[in-house]
Amino acid sequence: MADESDPTTADVLVVGSGVAGCAAALGAARAGKDVLVATKAERPKDATSWWAQGGVAVSRSDAEGFKQDIIAASDDTADPDAVDVLVENANEAVRDVLIETLDVPFDTTGDDPDAFDYGREAAHGERRILHVNASTGRHVLGPFLSHLDDHPNVTLREDTAALDLLTREGRVHGALCEHDGDCEPIYAGSTVLATGGIGALYGRSTNPSGATGDGIAMGALAGADVADMEYVQFHPTVYAGDEPFLLSEALRGEGAVLRNADGGRFMPEHHPDAELAPRDVVARAVAAERERTGEVLLDVSPLDFETEFPDLAANCDERDVDYRTGIPVAPAEHFLCGGITVDSRGRTSLDRLFAVGECSRTGIHGANRLASTSLLEGLVWGLRAGRTAAASGTDPEIVDAPDLRDSDPALPAAFAAEKFTRLREVIDEFVGLSRTPDGLRRASAAIRRLKGEVDAYVRTRTSRELYELRAATVTALLIVRAARENTDSRGCHHLVDTADEPEVHAD
Repeated sequence: MADESDPTTADVLVVGSGVAGCAAALGAARAGKDVLVATKAERPKDATSWWAQGGVAVSRSDAEGFKQDIIAASDDTADPDAVDVLVENANEAVRDVLIETLDVPFDTTGDDPDAFDYGREAAHGERRILHVNASTGRHVLGPFLSHLDDHPNVTLREDTAALDLLTREGRVHGALCEHDGDCEPIYAGSTVLATGGIGALYGRSTNPSGATGDGIAMGALAGADVADMEYVQFHPTVYAGDEPFLLSEALRGEGAVLRNADGGRFMPEHHPDAELAPRDVVARAVAAERERTGEVLLDVSPLDFETEFPDLAANCDERDVDYRTGIPVAPAEHFLCGGITVDSRGRTSLDRLFAVGECSRTGIHGANRLASTSLLEGLVWGLRAGRTAAASGTDPEIVDAPDLRDSDPALPAAFAAEKFTRLREVIDEFVGLSRTPDGLRRASAAIRRLKGEVDAYVRTRTSRELYELRAATVTALLIVRAARENTDSRGCHHLVDTADEPEVHAD
């Protein structure tokens, strides 16, 4: 442990450096508070926001239409009040932060810098998506981090992982963090979790490898409420070969179509909107056609692919994929619609703890997320949470930090990697695009055994990889528990009849 005679403190501690975390830091810093951002990331691309392709949806002049598209895509399960918060604040938040503060170079239709080239994606009723080529996330996050790095009220600590929240009597007082093998409590008046998603729990994901569910697990272990954890969204068009990469929904919005191995277009048989149906519908259809015919190709021949999507064309060239004959695609884990339950200001059920971005459950996604709403949600809720955290009590209180032990020898080099592999095998087999009641029961048993083994090591050893593994197993159990309790098959939570499945073991 670090020397606590001169403890590290901040008015507001933000854990995570994606768009949601950056927005929370900006909101609190603008209120004049000292903000410390602790992030596992060592570079912008380690944050999930960096990987966002499609763009940022805005209301334009039709907030009601935007609201109805969000609710329809959620299979009518989104919280209308939460959706109102999103659509009513969308235009102003984007204008204030992304355009005026960060000067994000959104694509335009000509020489007029204000004539934005709004795109359309699946389940959107109109063109309303601001984008930079098909790499919007990196063009937002890079300038955002640079802006915060220059802000006098913000301190950025990279390669710093939060292991546990510091709590006392139902109030959160900061987090225990690790950097380069050393652990140190960071005390804060308010704490904002912005740790991103859960992609590392799955074998194929569009998330970076560090997306291990840390914030959700820390919040849940501290007693925060969680909800909608069963709704894990799979993106339908991810390159099916080695080194998978996302093929933006904007491709289908501009006319690309899906074809099976026989060359047949199949989406019109599954939904009236065909390729522009909600993601859960398209993902299941792609999986079914791959099983039936052996392959699904994204046909980009209706587009001027190289000109309109040069970043994606470059990804294909790097992998020797001839996109002129179609790009092999398959579903992959993409986004968690649930998380730590928060209100319209990002407040959790624990005093002085906030959550924003993918680790939070605002209610706007319900059972299935509408495309290009994740960056917007992180921006809107991040700003609101940051401002509220700044006003909620920012006098850090020094409390007892956990007594971490290293009484046993270091873990074998491959221990965490092997357990992660086993966890992914169980999750992929039983908690994927479709689930069965019996499969979920088997997954629960296997993950509980795995968690018991991990917990035994955590009690006597301290390391970042071990705590990430603990977070992943806790988050996996929350997903499985929610999936078992919800017998209503909707959106991303697709239940099918019980099939004969092999017994699995955690060893």
